[in-house]
Amino acid sequence: MTPINKSKSTSAAIYARDSWTAPTWALTERKLIDTLNEAAVEYVRRYTREDGTIVWREDWPGMDGSDDPYEAFMNLSLLYALGGNEEILRLSRLMYDAITWQWTEYGQIHNEFDAYYDWMHHGEGSLYLYFLGLSDPHLLKNSQRAVKFAELYTGKNPEVLNYDAERKLMRSPITGSKGPRFQMTEEDWVTHRGVLDDYLAPFEDIPGVDFASGKCKWSDDAIYGEIITRMNERKAKGDVPLNLNATGLITNAFMYTGDESYRQWVLDYLTAWEERTLRNGGLIPDNVGLSDIIGEYNDGKWWGGYYGYRWPHGFMSIIEPLTNAGMNAVLLSGDRSKLDLARSQLDRNWDLGKEINGKWHVPNKHFDSGWTDYRIQVPTYPIYLWTISMAEEDAARVDRIPYEDHFRLIDMPTISGRNPATRKETKHYIANTVPWYLYMRGQFPDYPERILQQNLELIAIQLEKLRSPKGDPTSWDWDHPYSIHEWQEYSPVYFEGLLQMMLGAPMHISHGGLQHARVRYFDADRKRCGLPEDIGALVEALGDEFVTLTLVNLSAFKERELIVQAGSFGEHQFTYMESFNQSGQKVDEGELDGKWLPVTLAPGAGIQLKLHMKRYVNQPTYETPWSAEVAGGTAKLIRGRNQQ
Repeated sequence: MTPINKSKSTSAAIYARDSWTAPTWALTERKLIDTLNEAAVEYVRRYTREDGTIVWREDWPGMDGSDDPYEAFMNLSLLYALGGNEEILRLSRLMYDAITWQWTEYGQIHNEFDAYYDWMHHGEGSLYLYFLGLSDPHLLKNSQRAVKFAELYTGKNPEVLNYDAERKLMRSPITGSKGPRFQMTEEDWVTHRGVLDDYLAPFEDIPGVDFASGKCKWSDDAIYGEIITRMNERKAKGDVPLNLNATGLITNAFMYTGDESYRQWVLDYLTAWEERTLRNGGLIPDNVGLSDIIGEYNDGKWWGGYYGYRWPHGFMSIIEPLTNAGMNAVLLSGDRSKLDLARSQLDRNWDLGKEINGKWHVPNKHFDSGWTDYRIQVPTYPIYLWTISMAEEDAARVDRIPYEDHFRLIDMPTISGRNPATRKETKHYIANTVPWYLYMRGQFPDYPERILQQNLELIAIQLEKLRSPKGDPTSWDWDHPYSIHEWQEYSPVYFEGLLQMMLGAPMHISHGGLQHARVRYFDADRKRCGLPEDIGALVEALGDEFVTLTLVNLSAFKERELIVQAGSFGEHQFTYMESFNQSGQKVDEGELDGKWLPVTLAPGAGIQLKLHMKRYVNQPTYETPWSAEVAGGTAKLIRGRNQQ
């Protein structure tokens, strides 16, 4: 394991004075930020009241739903972290608080966190919380919530027993601020009934359901009762791989506090699932009981758990939390072998495949009859592993996949979900992870200009939808179960291309992924996160021990100063720099020793930097270069009454 340092050192400053003809990508980046600043305000105004509450129905039953408004407005916070203006910060604070209040009143949220639900939806809803760590880490509310929410899952809150610390297992797939939900009710699932009519049955022995049809009428009262009964008998108790998404919540708390117990929790919990995988012959089981026995409530079957190999999505719900957990464990430990569990399951899935029409397909699901639902493997998960490892073995896992052009080419997403024609996931309008990877591998040289232009076009399309009669929230059928997703479909606050180019990373995994990246930026003059005004930033190349980026000052009159940070969370350390002018001539080089690199750009100047680094050697943190100056440092957390 690589030792983790608590580095606060700042490297010597760089002054860029060589003139630089404004590149198209830099001009487009600045136009994007300006456009997003205005579009975000219009979006919030369109769908909310003055107090931030969302214009919608007066009641909302069931346990589902709070994740959707958080998802719809979370990019406000991430936009500010990239360089959005101060109004964006104000709105990001307003909307988080307003959503939390409104869904508390509806009944899904208790004590600021979902009362109970699964970690696909907790993961989605928690993204907003994680982005606030990047944009607003000094706010007491944010750090207080981070710790309070983490303690729902570490065993430190004796009133909420979601986690068995001795066995290192979650006690249910349905957990939250009210603890594990061992007995679900028909009311809990009521808003999903119409939606799940179009899904495969969650069990193969439901009376009145032809499992082979691939459909199950949740809207039929008799069938619905049978489903809930079986849910409580077979799926409500014990642990599932989906719960590994909770590692993001615990890692988030660590980055506010540095509390060693949070780091250890993440590593221990991942290790527990590694051990369960070994017990199952190298294939991760999708369910264990409260006694940590595989298939304890499922007739001994390693398949058939909640969000497992059979229902509803199949392998995606296995590999995604494994990928999230592995990335978080590397961040916390520096040990890149923590990716091995995810790697092993990608490889096992690959080995179970077969050739169909000349292309290798892998099984997506497992029924009682065996493996089924063969598809071309999704390339995004090994790409996420590669961004962390920079290992050729992970690139090989991407490159072996015969993926279609809808992955390879720049995609204009039309839905925050699964494209009905291609079955490609474009959740949160994230659709271009593969083209970014190809650019980083030298196979898509004009990607920056093209993806940034696509980003502008997407915003224009979304604004047109927002302004149309269909975008009027009072015209929606609020009784329709999909109405709670509509804000995501009308949001113009999407910026996949901008983030990729600036930070040198794909956007987060939609179901609970932290925003890992190779670099991020701070405005040195205004002492805040994000790029200063007039600055464009482009990450052009990544290696295991270097990043190449270009910085350009588009102002002809004002000098700009920024700070480049090594990693989203300061987890890397700069060691050496080489700088080049626009002609590609080396201008300077020298040693560095810090996670922060100040760079000043003269009016109209630019610089290309090849920054050598040691990766995953620093303790990850939300600390900024000015944390110690903010109210004398981080405010102490509030402690409530201790009533005996």
